[in-house]
Amino acid sequence: MRQQLRTLSKENADGVAQHLVMVALLLEAEDMDGALAHAETATRRAGRVPAAREALGFVAYRMGDYARALTEFRTVRRLSGSSHLLPLMVDCERGLGRAERALELLGSPEARSLGQEEQVELLIVGSGIRRDMGQPQAAVLALQGQVDKVRDRPWAARVWYAYADALLEVGRTDEAREWFSRAAVADQDGETDAVERIDEIDAQEPQE
Repeated sequence: MRQQLRTLSKENADGVAQHLVMVALLLEAEDMDGALAHAETATRRAGRVPAAREALGFVAYRMGDYARALTEFRTVRRLSGSSHLLPLMVDCERGLGRAERALELLGSPEARSLGQEEQVELLIVGSGIRRDMGQPQAAVLALQGQVDKVRDRPWAARVWYAYADALLEVGRTDEAREWFSRAAVADQDGETDAVERIDEIDAQEPQE
């Protein structure tokens, strides 16, 4: 980010940096309107800085404005030459109801060139797309080969949660509970609601 901001005058770079810091703080505080205001200001002051456009895109994504988010993410890719936002772009296409377009992006050369974490995120999104398309078994298979491979990785909780969710949809409730439990243990940062999902399953169990 510092490298990108060096293309601006020092005064403008300092101001944009402050706005980007505020975006992060306000997103953490769930103040979407405030985050959006700072992201828009940063973009007005630094429209060709990828970090500013990425911040605006991410705020729009968090707000569910997938069309705007997708536009910003595409701009970041054009300005930076990086495809690191491709998982979010795929999810935006999914959010816009364009499942076929999302699957095209999943199979694109850019997707194959991503790092391991981004590849895993694409698998998670791809599993969700299959569920949207009424293919729950395909959603399970999309993640089945990863559940053991990610055991010691930081993203294990997200993979196990998504796998459990897919298992639940095909009626494999006991297995789903097991994987939600593993996700809950691995989820040290509270990224998922795995504990609540376990409680929901237990509440539906027939009383003796």
